Amino acid sequence: VTEHELRPLMLRGSPVVFTGAPRSRVHATRPHIEAQYRQFPQLTKRQLFQSELISGTMWFWILWNFWKSPEEVLGHFPYPDISKWTDEELGIPPDDEE
Repeated sequence: VTEHELRPLMLRGSPVVFTGAPRSRVHATRPHIEAQYRQFPQLTKRQLFQSELISGTMWFWILWNFWKSPEEVLGHFPYPDISKWTDEELGIPPDDEE
């Protein structure tokens, strides 16, 4: 391999020259992240920040919309006064019945 052939494979300003040699089959089949059996995943600070930002935004959106328009969850009708319901409507048998 001549220097002329390697020139496109060089990084600008870098003394490292990539020869373009193919990797072995072991590297192609090996996973990039080692398996962690029964262990929590190792999160970076950026992943932790992003997850807390997304979940915080989600809860803000849910609570804000629940406060501003509760009829979306509770319905568009007034709640009935349960003290006005009769025993018959509630399925309670009369007291004199044995």
